[in-house]
Amino acid sequence: MRVWIDQDLCTGDGLCTDHAPAVFMLLEDGIAYVKEAGRALNDPGGAGGLARVPSVLEADVVAAADDCPGECIFIELPSTPFADR
Repeated sequence: MRVWIDQDLCTGDGLCTDHAPAVFMLLEDGIAYVKEAGRALNDPGGAGGLARVPSVLEADVVAAADDCPGECIFIELPSTPFADR
């Protein structure tokens, strides 16, 4: 799973950081960003703004997206081919 935030929609409430502080952070501008390896990925809308989510945090990231008042958290799931039948 990978996640990114559309900063244009972010309301800065910080609920995402409550759910998954290892994945989300607020910067000085009061807007949320995803982070990976402790570093903010602040390339909004670009490939550099996608953070890989450790599998143990996936449920927390989904909860953050569900609770986000700005609906600005976007989750990308890996595409998996159908198993041969």
